[in-house]
This record gives sequence, C-alpha cells and structure tokens, in this order.
Amino acid sequence: MTAGDTGVRAPETAVAVRVRVEGEMSEEDLAYLREKMDAVLGRPGLPPVSGEIRVSRAAAHHVGQPWTAGAEIRVGHCLVVVHAREHSARELAVRLQDRLRSRTDRVAHRTHGTRRTATPPPWRGGETL
Repeated sequence: MTAGDTGVRAPETAVAVRVRVEGEMSEEDLAYLREKMDAVLGRPGLPPVSGEIRVSRAAAHHVGQPWTAGAEIRVGHCLVVVHAREHSARELAVRLQDRLRSRTDRVAHRTHGTRRTATPPPWRGGETL
C-alpha cells in the first residue's frame, strides 16, 4: 500500500478514525490492525471518537524495529497521542491496541463524575449518619 491509500472507518457508533499506511503492508495485516482499533475505539461508553492513525515501515532492511505507528485520537474533548515501534505489523497492532486502551480508559474515567459525592459532607451542611 502507498500513502495515498487511506480509509475512513465510520461504523454505527460515533467513531471516525482514518488509517494511513506508508510502505508495504498486506491486506491481512491491515484488516487485523483495523479489527484491533475497532475493538478499542468502538466500545460502548466512550465519548465520540475521531482522529488518525499513521503506520509506516522503514525501507532499510537492517532496522531492528521497522514498523512504527503514531495515533492522534480525539476522545470527546481530550486528545490522546500514542506511539509504538515493533518487529512485525501484527505485533505493532497489539502494542497499539494496548496503549490506546489504557489511554482511552484513563480519559473515559476522568470525564465521569465519580469522584464527587451526591451529598456534601456533614461539616458543610450534609446529613449525618
């Protein structure tokens, strides 16, 4: 695939993430990457998601980790940036999935109001038990 081959994924949820590939990547590896990204970004409970994932392979054969990826994903009002390097495209997809899941979980839990209690504490006029 070349850099001109891009795809915008917009399933029934509010997810619009563009995947750009620079260099050669097989269709199976690209489908595997999209499946992993859909599993992370298409989960219920996440705010609307949009952004771009860039995957490239180094042209030099002597590079130890030729596959690199960078993702800039907007989850609700927060920007999540993730980078990864691996030996193969499938390992890169798994690493990117793990990092995106941890970052999006952090953003999703931060936006919930779980830290606040429903009633004020007793010293501020709340009920005493």
